[in-house]
Amino acid sequence: MSRQRRIRLAWVTAIALPLVVAASYGVATAAGHGNGAKPAPPGGGGSSSGNPNGSSNCGPIPVLDPQSFPGSPAVTSTFNPLVPGTQTFLDGVVIDKSGVKHPHRITDTITDLTKVIDGVRTILIYEQDTQDSQLQESELWFGAQDNSGQVWLFGEYPEEYSNGQVTGAPATWLSSVAGAHAGIIMLANPQTGTPTYRQGIAPTVGFEDCATVFQTGQHACVTAGCYDNVLVTDEFAPNDPKGGHQRKFYAPGIGTIQVGAAGGVDPETLQLTKTGKLCAAPFVQIRQQAQAQDQRAYTVAKNVWTRSQPVSQTLTAQFGC
Repeated sequence: MSRQRRIRLAWVTAIALPLVVAASYGVATAAGHGNGAKPAPPGGGGSSSGNPNGSSNCGPIPVLDPQSFPGSPAVTSTFNPLVPGTQTFLDGVVIDKSGVKHPHRITDTITDLTKVIDGVRTILIYEQDTQDSQLQESELWFGAQDNSGQVWLFGEYPEEYSNGQVTGAPATWLSSVAGAHAGIIMLANPQTGTPTYRQGIAPTVGFEDCATVFQTGQHACVTAGCYDNVLVTDEFAPNDPKGGHQRKFYAPGIGTIQVGAAGGVDPETLQLTKTGKLCAAPFVQIRQQAQAQDQRAYTVAKNVWTRSQPVSQTLTAQFGC
């Protein structure tokens, strides 16, 4: 999970949940110690959906040069690796107004599918958001790493669900379509003191995420294990000031291990519970689901998606069994 979540359900508390998965898993760790920095400033007045430049608090829109990306995407970032065949689970619990607890899960699968967006071939990540085991949102998002080591976000297609049926995907965007622009979701060498950076902007849907390096070299323990040399970023959405800030924890070689709130109306915390390589059979099934969703986007979000070619299988996945 690399963007500000659109989860606005209720007050929540961090409770890790047991998990049973038909796959083979392993968890890696690394060592280090840390520095700290002040969090990014609030989003202020934010940006309106008609402002192509976004919030001034987020710095300039990053310059995208398609020539600075490899022909075949390979995201080897220390803190945000995207290795086809990998699946991760972040779990928490939503507590509703009556005090009833509802299990909440974010599942990310790195596929071997790619799509060319704004002149860059990107990797498709298939993300599912469930509550009480019911699908709330199914999202395709697209990432690529440039030659300097920065990881970029190029677009999102988040289908919303109710009672198992797609109700729409109003937050869909792709870089270069309707004024949307790709952003940086992970710096090549994250250091405290680095200016706040944009993770993407899509004026017509009010999307704008920003991040600041908050801490480096931290030690953090979650359900999946304890990690050293953890990076912590402070992330916020100027268009949603009531949402407050998120603190995201990234472990070397793993990626996101924890997402917590730093103010705002929904202080949810999610923790990594499992990560590893899928077996071939479940991976193929997920690939087919992602392909079907990409095809559906040409109908559900045709004004955006018709500007792109369908996804294609151009990468090789690594399987755990």
